[in-house]
Parts: sequence; structure tokens; C-alpha cells
Amino acid sequence: MPTPDTFTPPERVLMGPGPSNAAPEVLQAMSNPLVGHLDPAFIGMMEEIKTMLRSVFQTKNEMTFPVSGTGSAGMEFCFVNLLEPGDEVLIAINGVFGTRMADVAARCGAIVTRVESPWGQIIEPAQIQDALAQASNPKLVAVVHAETSTGVENPVAEIGKVVASSGALFLVDAVTSLGGIPVRIDEWGVDAVYSGTQKCLSCPPGLSPVSLSERAVKLATSRGRQVQSWYLDVNLLAGYWGEERVYHHTAPISMNYALHAALRLILDEGLENRWRRHQNNHLLLKAGLDAVGLTLSSQAGYQLPQLNAISVPAGVDETAVRMKLLNDFNIEVGAGLGPLKGKIWRVGLMGETSSRENVRLLLSALCQCLNECGRSVDANAALTATA
Repeated sequence: MPTPDTFTPPERVLMGPGPSNAAPEVLQAMSNPLVGHLDPAFIGMMEEIKTMLRSVFQTKNEMTFPVSGTGSAGMEFCFVNLLEPGDEVLIAINGVFGTRMADVAARCGAIVTRVESPWGQIIEPAQIQDALAQASNPKLVAVVHAETSTGVENPVAEIGKVVASSGALFLVDAVTSLGGIPVRIDEWGVDAVYSGTQKCLSCPPGLSPVSLSERAVKLATSRGRQVQSWYLDVNLLAGYWGEERVYHHTAPISMNYALHAALRLILDEGLENRWRRHQNNHLLLKAGLDAVGLTLSSQAGYQLPQLNAISVPAGVDETAVRMKLLNDFNIEVGAGLGPLKGKIWRVGLMGETSSRENVRLLLSALCQCLNECGRSVDANAALTATA
């Protein structure tokens, strides 16, 4: 067959549920020359990545590093290291990723109790309290901090207090929250956390930052049977990411370059400033939406600034608008999933993508698409609200 032409991707404004646009410095870092994954220079950079991740996670956990794999690999890392067959776990479910955690826990042989809320609503701390009271010997409680499928921020700090009183381990999915809203692992009593590089860290997908508390590490190193996954076994990974530097796998060199650059940008901006930027741009978007009668579907008071679930107006073809945004304006937004399919657009304002300019760009384009699809809206009103 003939050799295909060189692939040239279109330039998109990535305003979906991830990935977000990466900063030029991050993309430039990926083009740097390769070195070996045991090269002293690379090992030195690994240590800097670990230190910067501790700052972004707001933790002192020694076992903090990026797993080679996407956020779902980080999810499996946490579960396979902490669970053994027959363990009792509580999984908070109010969207796709809570559901996925329950699936992964069940594949570990755990006895899973699902603590559920309707999609778009939060998990109330009282729900966790009630479930713990009914459990016989819960080993672990897991919750998604920022539910990407619904745009809801679960009250992790309050849930953490409930879990702490039970003695169970506390596991948090911070894939969409890390770098976009406050994540305070030590303060909230989190024992295990995983994230992803492609959301608010504005790095390409391919690594999953994780962190385990001393209690979690002790459990993982003293378990009754081997971890079911060789690749994700923290007892083996610790040899590579720890002081020994024992060969485990060939780390994705260029992805670690990119993460190093992305973390530097985050810390140079300052966490508080970064969180404030995400919140301010979310409020701008809401103001523009309000001006043209559009609303967010997620629970008021718990709406994520970095993932905005816009309700599709009655009579509007959700897919047609989304495709017009992509094809006519090079703007990517996400569709709804599960029970929210066809009912929402998921608009990401994550990391590098989160800017006033992008908010106004989206509002102008969205209004034009709605007008062309039969829903009359005033783009000038939306833009005036964000001036």
C-alpha cells in the first residue's frame, strides 16, 4: 500500500472534558532528545517531578510519583494495591467514574457497596455515614472529587472527616480536580489518590500522578497475597521510583519531560492563583450563559469551574451544535454520557484552556450555532456580560 502523507493535526481549541490544550513550553519539552530511563540526568528529573507533585497534591507522602499510563491506570494502581478478595469497600457513585471505580474494585474480588446519588447531584457526607454504619468491616471508601461526566464537585473534605472516624482507608479520584481546584491530600486525610496529566495539568495524556499515605503503603507492603497486577504493583514500582532505581519498565521519557514542564508552570503561577483563574473564568462563562437563557445542569453550589455541564435547550439538536462548533470554529466540547446523553454539553475550562479569551470565543460561536439550529439567542448579550 502507498505510504500515507505526514499527519498534520488540525489546530483545535480543546474545550471538552479532556485533553486540554498544552502550553508551548510543554510541547517543546516533549521534543527534547531522549535519554535512557536509568540515565542519571533522567533520575535527577524524576526526583524533581516527585517533589513538585507533592506540592501540587499538598502532601508530604514519600510515595508520590507518576504511574506510566493514563488516569484509569492510576485508578487501577490504587485499587489493586489496597484491595484483596473479600475486602469490603464503599464506592460513591454519581457519574461515570464512580461507576468505573466500582467495576475495578469488583474485579479485585472486593465486596462492593454502592453509595449512589442521581447524576448531577453530589454525594452527601450523611450518605457515607449511613453506609459506614451499616457495613460490617469496611476497608476502604472511594469517591470522585470532580465528576467529569456531570460537572459536580463532591464535598471530599467533609466526606474525609466521616471516613476518618470509621478507620477505613480513604481513596480519592482527582483526575479532573488536580491543578484546577483545591486538592489538599494531607489536610483531608486521603490515603490514596490518583490523577491524570491531560486535564488541569495541561499535559498530554499518558501519565497518572498518584500518592499513597504511609498507612496505605504499609498495607500494600504487608498484604496476604501478591498484588494481582505485576505492572502496577507498588512494591515493584517503589524500587524504580525510590532510592534503589531497580529496572521495572521503560518509562515514557518524553511524557515525563512534559510533566516536568507542566508542573513548573503550575508552581510558577502559584496554586492559589491557578485555582482563582479557573473560578473566575467559570463565573464569566456562567454570566454569558445566563445572559442568553442557558443554564448549568449540575447542582448549584457544587459546580466545577473546570468542567461546565450546559443544559441543551429543548428542541435543539445537541449533536448538530457540537459538530458545528468543531467543524466551523475548531472548538471541541464534550457530549453527555449515560443518562445525560443528548442533554448536556460538557465544556472544559482546564489549565491552559481556561482563559477569558476562550470563554468569549466559545460564547460567540455557541450563540451562532444555536441561531443556525433554530434557537434564537443574542450573542451580543452574552459577550457584554463577559466584558
